[in-house]
Formats: sequence, C-alpha cells, structure tokens
Amino acid sequence: MADETMTDEQILEGVEHKSFVATSDRTAASLSASGVAAEDVARAAAQAAYDKKGEDVQVLNLTELSDVCDYFVLATGTNNRQVDSIVDEIEEKVAAACGEHPFSIEGREQKTWMLMDYGSVVVHVFTPEARDFYRLEKLWGDAPQLPLNLL
Repeated sequence: MADETMTDEQILEGVEHKSFVATSDRTAASLSASGVAAEDVARAAAQAAYDKKGEDVQVLNLTELSDVCDYFVLATGTNNRQVDSIVDEIEEKVAAACGEHPFSIEGREQKTWMLMDYGSVVVHVFTPEARDFYRLEKLWGDAPQLPLNLL
C-alpha cells in the first residue's frame, strides 16, 4: 500500500481563504449567553478585582480590534496567593451580578497569570513579574481603556 500522506499544500488546495476584520456592528457578540452586555461583565470583573485589592485594574475595549472578544480585564495581585483570591472573587461577583460563569479558567497551577474566559470578556490576573513580562497593555496599545469608577 502506497504512503497516502498529504502535504499541507495538498490539504489546503481549493480551500477558500478569507480574512476577517472587526466591525462595529457586532452587537450580538457583545452580549453574553444570558443576554448581559459584555461591558457590564467587564465592569463587574474589574470591580471584583479592585475589591480584592487587585492593583492597576484596567479594562481594554477591543471591539474595534478583535473578533475574538470585546474586552480584556487586566489586574495584578501582589503574589500567587492573591492572584488566586482575585480570580475566585471575580468568579463569585460576576456570577452574582451578571449570572455569568467562565467557560474556563487557565493557570490555576502556577498562579502567575490566570485567565478567565467569559466569551466576549477575557480576564487576565497576573503577578507583577508576569504582567511586566507579557505587557498586554503594550501589545494591545491601540485599544482604548474603558473609564472605570471603582469604589
């Protein structure tokens, strides 16, 4: 029997390639599964991070820059234990305020960078060293910050 392994070029032959551009008419994607606005989920997550003494809490508006999600919430915990506590607080407060639960939470083992995926909102909680290393604010430098009134 002859080897029937196909090259990448053969696999992709005839496949139509399209590029996608973020547009402002993505209102359906800006709602959560329960119909809550993504901005409300982002604000609830930011407030919860702040309430748990998260530092440098920011929300980046990616609606014009990404088709993957609408908002990044960024926060820093002073150490691994606080990073974990901030994530727990966000999970609890977003569920109470918006009825939303993350699809997944990544980084529970190392607790240096934890990511919570709410679909239209992705929450990143870092240790200071991880935040400085990954510099998501710089990577997404074109994204405007959502004004926050954290109390």
